[in-house]
Amino acid sequence: MGSARTLKGPWTATILLLVCVLPLTHAPVVLAHTTSTGLATLTVTGATLTYRLTLMLSELPDAPAQLFTAAVLGDASSAERVAVLLHQSIHVSADDHPCRAGRASLQSSRLGDARLTLALTLHCPGAPTQLSIRDDWCDVFGEHYRTLARIEGASRVHQAAFLPDAREATIAVDTERARYDLSFFWLGVEHILTGYDHLLFLIAILLRGGTFLTLTKIVTAFTLAHSCTLALAVLGLVTLPDRLVESIIAASIAWVALENLARHRAPSQRWVVSFLFGLVHGFGFASALRPLALPSWNLAMALVGFNLGVEVAQSVIIAALLPVLTWLSHCAWQPRFVRTTSVLLAIIGIVWCVQRLLGVLGA
Repeated sequence: MGSARTLKGPWTATILLLVCVLPLTHAPVVLAHTTSTGLATLTVTGATLTYRLTLMLSELPDAPAQLFTAAVLGDASSAERVAVLLHQSIHVSADDHPCRAGRASLQSSRLGDARLTLALTLHCPGAPTQLSIRDDWCDVFGEHYRTLARIEGASRVHQAAFLPDAREATIAVDTERARYDLSFFWLGVEHILTGYDHLLFLIAILLRGGTFLTLTKIVTAFTLAHSCTLALAVLGLVTLPDRLVESIIAASIAWVALENLARHRAPSQRWVVSFLFGLVHGFGFASALRPLALPSWNLAMALVGFNLGVEVAQSVIIAALLPVLTWLSHCAWQPRFVRTTSVLLAIIGIVWCVQRLLGVLGA
């Protein structure tokens, strides 16, 4: 009877922790980033539009990756299927009149990096003043795919992010200044909710609990740090290899989890650890924006929206976790729960770190 009661508490806490986190991630927390990103450019030249979408084959699900590989290797039926997908997945209207899709092509990179580019020419009734764009590539590549788009007019550049729940964007071509939309805000939210390594780091560093002031310092330090490096990386002032950054992020989970196991109490200066690793996590966030190479004003707007999305999503997750962690701090079996959870987090962090380091060494 006594043994059964001692197990009930930790299991209840574990279930509550999962209930708080899993609905926000829509996937098991043992996975890392599962998103794949396409980089699109839509160039407006009079009434003719040129659409180009660059994809990394290694990021795509197996079925489309095999199809696109066969098309690149010259299989005629596969190339025809890819052309059909291209026509079905991108739709553009100019001033409420549909643009007619023309010639489609597929080209692989000469750099040997498994990169390919799809191209499509569209013909509009006239030179557009407003474009309505719909991106349905997530129907092909899955719910974790997103497209980051750069729209180039004669004198202005605009940007948009297309997600499964935000497939459409309206762009006023060559206006004095681009109309701000929320697509990059939602991109920031999505980046956190599918960035399971970032979530596990937050869980690990908050797991030991503490006073309200202590937890506030931890969260604030993490936020300030990753905001700084996110801006530095996206602006191109500081760059680090993405694979190395991802390896250090995985190591940060293991470090904090092992620190939970090694210390009887959470260190009073844990905000320092949060700040230092937050600097690295900011470089991880930057990988979602940097490839667009936007002009300064567009980049600033995208950066602000993305960072706000990151902060809102992070705040919601922390707000969901804190009541559970506060309740845990008053339970007699809290130390055992912290140890068990920390062991699991340390194993996940070490495995991810080794996998990613091997990727760095093999690159």
